[in-house]
Amino acid sequence: MTQVNLQPITDANRAAVTALDVTPAQQNYVAGVTDSLADALRYPQAMPWYRAIYAGSTPVGFVMISDNIPPGDPTLLGPYFLWRLLVDARYQGRGYGRAALRLVIAYLSTRPAAHELLTSVAPGEDGSPLGFYQHLGFQDTGEFFDGERVLRLPLH
Repeated sequence: MTQVNLQPITDANRAAVTALDVTPAQQNYVAGVTDSLADALRYPQAMPWYRAIYAGSTPVGFVMISDNIPPGDPTLLGPYFLWRLLVDARYQGRGYGRAALRLVIAYLSTRPAAHELLTSVAPGEDGSPLGFYQHLGFQDTGEFFDGERVLRLPLH
């Protein structure tokens, strides 16, 4: 597999990264990059940290986490929350999502009190990322947040 790395989104790569998209069925489960960047601006209290996922020199996806949310806001899950993970439909099935998540976990190993990574998944069948996350070790917590199932990945 081509070397996967995470890169900041800049003026030079913004158009290529925002053009990335999932399959039509997956659009019910993950927001696009443009919407994600708008959410990052709209919700600074969620401590957004985001990067483009690159395979070599080609942008193939996008990842965004909440990075060490301070306690006390019941409208947010954290302190570490996988907010968005998107791999463009043309590049799915090549291990880029798994590789990007490993890089996020490596980043989290440098962060204070990062014992777990949470995410949430909308219920559904066709296009749901639930199986993907469970295959990577995320566990269903039995809880729901904003109508979505909460999953937990222990980091230690």
